[in-house]
Amino acid sequence: MSHQRFRLCCCFLGFKLRGEEAPEQIRSVFENYSDENGIMTADNLLKFLKEFQKENEATIETAEKILREVKRLNHFHHKGLVIDEFFRYLLNDDLNNALKTTVHHDMNAPLAHYFIFTGHNSYLTGNQICSKSSVDPIVKALKRGVRVIELDLWPNSKMNDIIVWHGGTFTSKVKLIKCLKAIKNFAFVASAYPLIITFEDHLKADLQAQVAKVVVLVAVVVRVRFNFKRIMSEEPLNVQMVKQIFQEMLFCPESDLTEFPSPESLKGRIVISTKLPRKYSKSGTLIEPHTINETISSRNELLSIHGSQHLQAEEILEGNADDEDGLERTPEYKNVIAIHASKLNGSKHNLPSHDHKVTRLSMSEETLKHVVNIHGRELIGFTQRNFLRVYPKGSRITSSNYNPLIGWTHGAQMVAFNMQGHEKHLRIMQGMFRANGGCGYLKKPAFLLGDGDCGEVFHPSALTVKTTLKVNIYMGEGWREDFHFRHFDYCSPPDFYAKVKIVGVSCDRTKSERTKKIDDQWLPSWNGKEFEFPLRVPELALLLVAVKDHDPAGGDEFGGQTCLPVSELKTGFRCVPLYDRRGDKYSHVKLLMGFQFV
Repeated sequence: MSHQRFRLCCCFLGFKLRGEEAPEQIRSVFENYSDENGIMTADNLLKFLKEFQKENEATIETAEKILREVKRLNHFHHKGLVIDEFFRYLLNDDLNNALKTTVHHDMNAPLAHYFIFTGHNSYLTGNQICSKSSVDPIVKALKRGVRVIELDLWPNSKMNDIIVWHGGTFTSKVKLIKCLKAIKNFAFVASAYPLIITFEDHLKADLQAQVAKVVVLVAVVVRVRFNFKRIMSEEPLNVQMVKQIFQEMLFCPESDLTEFPSPESLKGRIVISTKLPRKYSKSGTLIEPHTINETISSRNELLSIHGSQHLQAEEILEGNADDEDGLERTPEYKNVIAIHASKLNGSKHNLPSHDHKVTRLSMSEETLKHVVNIHGRELIGFTQRNFLRVYPKGSRITSSNYNPLIGWTHGAQMVAFNMQGHEKHLRIMQGMFRANGGCGYLKKPAFLLGDGDCGEVFHPSALTVKTTLKVNIYMGEGWREDFHFRHFDYCSPPDFYAKVKIVGVSCDRTKSERTKKIDDQWLPSWNGKEFEFPLRVPELALLLVAVKDHDPAGGDEFGGQTCLPVSELKTGFRCVPLYDRRGDKYSHVKLLMGFQFV
């Protein structure tokens, strides 16, 4: 009992390891790169960065900048780093992050060549049946780098205004103008690359025209804020000027595109995607007598081909109502639509070919599973020029999500997720888009963009191992700062262990492997426990990391998690910050890990 009290008492004296208490591997490396006085000079630090960390682009200026920053945070006055400072540098995620923190993918390819961070029902705060609709989840998503926001447009009860609502449910409603103003203010806070707004449109022509006017006005203000702040002090803009600035802010191609522009060329732009407006007579009657029959026919064909018993109502109701050209009843609305949306009606032969224009196809996760089993290669070919959006099945009323790898491995750019949850699949989505500086756009792997047989998708187990990822877990810290001291155990410090596993294509996926638990420690040290993961398709592999407190009486307590895209990992000793269940970064909790590719 006295031993336990001693440990509990000591845990309040300090919660950061000193340099001499660092894992043996860290101390050994420091000795190799420091002088006889135990100081790592700027020259030796540069040598460490190039040789051990494999940062070939590092310069003496890089090393000197690290020295200045570390010295600013400490009280030592040596001309280099002592062991304590070196250790604190390794645990500084601003200076020694495990991931590349800048945009480094080629951003000049057509937009269809990228995976895009995509939200589903972006306005919902909770479940799909009775939760509140608000601008708050939209803002939160934009701050996290989401680049596709979805809004469901419906007429209000008086049929004279537009609301955003998950139709046919008990969710609350929010005005469209309020959502667009929120988007206006936060569209480019996390990424300068284009923001796509997808409308699920349930409006008649008069309200569609109203949407176009509202979008124009909001786009003007966004453009003014984004690039032309000086205009704010000038006189109100007249209509002609509104149109001019609207064209600059909102991407509105003058004609149908056979290839969509690049993310780089669309920086600071807003792109609208929805189905084209339907054709109405002067009396307001919908002129599409064939639509119902074609929709029913397409539904029956899809049921026959794929054996599905639960097609989404969204797919059935909208069916072929997304077409076609010459729908001039609401030209204002048609003119703001940059990416035309359509639905899958039947087999692969109904994949929108539209050789004369780029289109966006939407399908549920269930429909995707059926299609890829039969027409996977055709779908990949379709996504090399057009867009594929996948959304959760209707039975996910709790706002859960699905395995995004099914969409990504078949080229789907917009794998739409409910962002308000906190389950495993959302963590994978968040981890995937930590890549490329967190800008929300990831260049697809080359095998999804060429004319090859896509063996990485259809026969990955037949491939040879491209690389083996070696992972070492050295230690962790920060729980005492971010958690109440009785959060894990009432009378003693926690018993932490770490888990790692790979998610990716089928042959790369692994079960969780774990370290041993470290008893009664706020500062667990696992002495570089090593794990090896042979990878055949590293381009789509992600490393899941979690820390838990062992509880012999029941379920182990959550202590943090992260998901890291393998292709973005930097080698050597790296600081890995951890996140809570929702994906919010802890202020202090982090791991010191090591990564190596062999």
